Amino acid sequence: QVRLVESGGGLVQAGGSLSLSCVVFGRTIRNYNMAWFRQTLGKEREFVAAISWGGDSTKHTDSVKGRFTISRDNAKNTVYLQMNSLKPDDTAMYYCTTDLVANRGRLAEAEYYYWGQGTDVIVSS
Repeated sequence: QVRLVESGGGLVQAGGSLSLSCVVFGRTIRNYNMAWFRQTLGKEREFVAAISWGGDSTKHTDSVKGRFTISRDNAKNTVYLQMNSLKPDDTAMYYCTTDLVANRGRLAEAEYYYWGQGTDVIVSS
């Protein structure tokens, strides 16, 4: 059974930083594209960032470019999201997810199937 466990969320002032982690159990992530999404109450889940299974390709949504960085450590079976210069609009529950299919060549075609329970990020103004 695949299980994802996020951590690192919390309360931070605007302009501050947080580092989110996502440890995956039940699957070796080495061959899977990974991503972070976020969701606020009453809104649809929103894509934040993704990283290819080889680690050579990343994608960040426009609103976080230059502030957030996704990375991975396959040896630790962990994906990270470094968040700097946080804004109140970044307040959300952040979810980690993994592609359904291994070795998918195109990051844009990833089908995110397994999800964690989320970690809460609150940015105060």
